[in-house]
Amino acid sequence: MAQDRIPTWQLAAFAGPAVPMAAMGLPISVYLPQFYAESMGLGLATVGTIFMIARLWDVITDPMMGIISDRFPSRWGRRRHWIVASVPIMLLSAYMVFMPSAPTSSFYLFGWMFVLYIGFTMASLNHMAWGAELHEDYDQRSRIMGFREGFVILGVPIVLLLPVAIEYFAETNVDAERVAAMGWFVIILLPITVAIAVWKVPEFRALSQNQEMPLREMARPLLINRPLQRVVCADFLSGFSGAALGSMFLFQATYVLQIGIPSVLLLIYFFAGLGFVPVVVKLSYRLGKHQALIAAALFNALMVPTLFLIPPGNFYAAAAVFTFLGVNVGSVTILYRSILADVADVDELETGHRRTGLFYALMTLTSKTGGAIAVGVVFWTLSLIGFVPGAENTEAAITGLSIVFVATPMICNFGVAAIMWGFPLGKEAQEEVRRQLEERAKVQDPAVSAD
Repeated sequence: MAQDRIPTWQLAAFAGPAVPMAAMGLPISVYLPQFYAESMGLGLATVGTIFMIARLWDVITDPMMGIISDRFPSRWGRRRHWIVASVPIMLLSAYMVFMPSAPTSSFYLFGWMFVLYIGFTMASLNHMAWGAELHEDYDQRSRIMGFREGFVILGVPIVLLLPVAIEYFAETNVDAERVAAMGWFVIILLPITVAIAVWKVPEFRALSQNQEMPLREMARPLLINRPLQRVVCADFLSGFSGAALGSMFLFQATYVLQIGIPSVLLLIYFFAGLGFVPVVVKLSYRLGKHQALIAAALFNALMVPTLFLIPPGNFYAAAAVFTFLGVNVGSVTILYRSILADVADVDELETGHRRTGLFYALMTLTSKTGGAIAVGVVFWTLSLIGFVPGAENTEAAITGLSIVFVATPMICNFGVAAIMWGFPLGKEAQEEVRRQLEERAKVQDPAVSAD
């Protein structure tokens, strides 16, 4: 069952859909909350609540999609047909969310965000599970997820060029124009990249063929699989941190750092993150995945307080700090996704079922839950300290915004390092698990020996 190294061009085709998915994810966390709270007049508390409830809907859809994709393959495989099915759902809901007509209501926003998250879950969950099943090797999984997350990061600065240009050239209605431009980017690119991926990249047969499992058995991983519990808990903290920073970024850049074109800072941040992807992947080869994750989390926690040293209005100092903060963009995500593929191997050995979809559903569920709670908590906190977007704020309110912006990732990243310290599943342990899986598969199905 030893697999050849996947060609680079094929990994690029596989990772392609991550670009429009990221291009949709960025405005959801950064631009849409501010756009609907300020330009559409819904207010911070209302928008924070809507985004929190819409994301918490994933408590139902993520595990349901994971179970369905594991159980119901097609003649094209277990993942690709679900990604194709998600495209029309995402196109319609993206049009409605990114191009609303004023005045809009809270019910309009909630309803279309609800539909958007269904399509996004179908696409992103199955794309991650597909990547986890492309190769069995410990290090090659980091390479695959490095490609995927590299394309995720690449999608962000590409789509950010649109609001940067609009902020520079537009004279009126900047918020609406930049949100609409990002929406059209997703609508045009998504069907093209999905078509290339499903055409050029195959799926591989799992060693264990899934059979019906009682619902009680499906819930057992949360109760007995300690490596899974540690990974999803750490990912929850990372999701909380990322969503909190995303929802506050425009406020921080505008009111604290006093940068006139905030999207340029985001552009620098994500381009720097793209540059760190091969560094993180090679670091995982040398140290091991969870050790590299701990190193990245500690770096993030210790680096973020340097934001306090940036003089207001000093773009170059802000650009320098955000360049080094770029290690936070994709490093932990790459490593979480790669580690979880190894954790799914352990579950397959123990249960005889390949449940990659369910495992990635649990990860995306905890990450999104962290993100959902973060947006609500952050916006409520900003309201409590007296911060009002678009208004003249007191010095105390602006200082409070800055403290929340810095303290959140520090606490979360120290928590990630503590949770992943001493993680038991390294390269040698994973290779032993794969060896046992292959031996069992040969006994159960002699045809596997010839593969």
